[in-house]
Amino acid sequence: MASFSSRSTAGGSGNPKKSNFFANAKKQKHSFIQFFAMTGILLLSMRSVGQKYKIHGLQEDVHDLREEHNSVTDRMKNIKRELLDEASRDSTGIFAARLRSLFNEQN
Repeated sequence: MASFSSRSTAGGSGNPKKSNFFANAKKQKHSFIQFFAMTGILLLSMRSVGQKYKIHGLQEDVHDLREEHNSVTDRMKNIKRELLDEASRDSTGIFAARLRSLFNEQN
């Protein structure tokens, strides 16, 4: 009987530490859950901010491209008008007729 009690004392010394660890972990379970939830929220917020700046940059690019498109369109209209004006000065009218047919095909 003495050997049985010595075994339970020797084996029992490890169990209270383990049970203490698990008991503490169980008590702090809500803190761990809060920590992981807050970490997840922080990471999502950082990703969201990154996407916000990316969207802002893309909106600036769209604005710049629209301005460039308008500029190119205006230049094309000016070139067509100047070509038609120059062609209208031709006495035969062949050049003007050819330009008009070309411009009508493009539109």
